[in-house]
This record gives sequence, structure tokens and C-alpha cells, in this order.
Amino acid sequence: MSERSIGGTASFNSSVAHPARVYNAWLGGKDNYPVDEEAARLASSVNPQIIPAVRANRAFLGRAVRELSRAGIRQFLDIGTGIPAADNTHEVAQRADPGARVVYVDNDPVVLAHAQALLVSTPEGATDYLQADLRDVDRILEQASTTLDLSQPVGLMLVAILQYIPDADDPYGIARRLVDGLAPGSYLVLSHPASDIGAEKVSESMRVYNERAAEQATPRLHDEVVRFFDGTRILEPGVVELPQWRPDMEDVPVGDPLPMWCGVGQKEPVSQ
Repeated sequence: MSERSIGGTASFNSSVAHPARVYNAWLGGKDNYPVDEEAARLASSVNPQIIPAVRANRAFLGRAVRELSRAGIRQFLDIGTGIPAADNTHEVAQRADPGARVVYVDNDPVVLAHAQALLVSTPEGATDYLQADLRDVDRILEQASTTLDLSQPVGLMLVAILQYIPDADDPYGIARRLVDGLAPGSYLVLSHPASDIGAEKVSESMRVYNERAAEQATPRLHDEVVRFFDGTRILEPGVVELPQWRPDMEDVPVGDPLPMWCGVGQKEPVSQ
């Protein structure tokens, strides 16, 4: 196991909720604390669509990694990894190509404690874990380059993470700097809570969550989420609700709208 702490990390505190642990509670996991379970339970009681949205978000991640693998992507930078669950990025990618390489990044020390599960790579491939904050763009790219070849295309995973970056910290600039640091032909995979789907319930559930959380969450409008893809060509079907992004044949249609937007964009390859 290779652990490199590169600064800007969250300090351990079991008295306030943390995104990775709350997400784990929504997924039905046990790697969380009572404060995380309480935040998850209260937020989902206000907006019951949170739990199916979290599960659909996980399914979107898997579909996106498979699509990128089919497009020839063999290395991934997954920021905001969360506590390991079924079908982590490296598991999906290495099923497609055992030689795939993945770097995970998260700022929760509890995720670090479980990082060994993220590092069970195939012999042909590689995985690594960095404990870092999303805002540390330059250092993330520098450290990731010891495992990934950043001169070649990368799949950048920003799945349900940018809502924790307030506007004052320039989340658009962070996303753009990450994309700018990757080779032409790279992809951005992104999902984000929506403030314009079930707006009243989303607003109230976020209020309940934020009262208990170490990191405040900000849902955003569709146009605001689309803006994260500046500098990329957005793939079909565009920035859509989670179940609408290239669903598998076996996917069960979702009834009520889920309060998250998602999409995939490609940094234009250099023309020959």
C-alpha cells in the first residue's frame, strides 16, 4: 500500500458528518459513525429520492468507466473516491483491461483506513491512493503522475464531489485546471446534485445535512453543472438525469426524477 499525504486534508472528527461516511450510510454500508447515520437518515427522510439517486450515481460511475474503457482509456484519476463499495473504478476498468491504472484521491482519513481495498490491483495494472483535498490541483496532478502517464489520455472522475466546493473557492476553476493538466483526448466524468429537480425537497435536505456536516454542500442548476464541462466536448446524450446517461439494457426505469445531473465530456484530441 502506498499512502502519500499531500496536504489540505481533513482532520479526523467523528462528532460531525463527513461526505464519504454519509454516502456510505446512504449505500447501506457500516463504515460510518452515528452522526453520519443521523445526517443520512434525516436528509433522506426529507427527500426520499436521495437514496435511489446515490445508488443511480454509483451505477452511472460504472457505466461511464465501461464506456471510457471501450473508447481506449486505460488510466483513471478518481477524486472524491469515498469509502470502497462494489464496483470501484479500478474493478470496472480492470475487468475491461487488466492493465488499467487508477489513482484514487480523497481527504477523509476514514477512507485512508480502507484504502487497502482500493489497492488490490491486477498484476498487469496498478492502483494508488492519495490523501488530498480537491483544491490541491497542482499537487494531485504531480503525485498522480508517478502512477499515471499524464502525457496520455486519462479518465478524470469528479463524481458527486464538486458540490462540496463553494462558489467562493472557484469550483469551475478547479475543474478546468484539472482538465487542463491532462492530455488531449482525456475525459471528464461528472455528477452533481441538482437544485432544479424537486427543488424544495433538495433545499430542505441540504439544510438538514449542512447543519451536521464538516463540509457544506451546494446543489446547482442544470446550466451551472453544464458549465463544469467548459473546455470539453460533451458526449451524447448530454448533461442529463442519472438514469438517462446511456442506460444498460437491464436497467430498471426510474419513476420519479432523481435530483442529480451527470455527463461526460472529452478534451478535444489534437487534430492530425
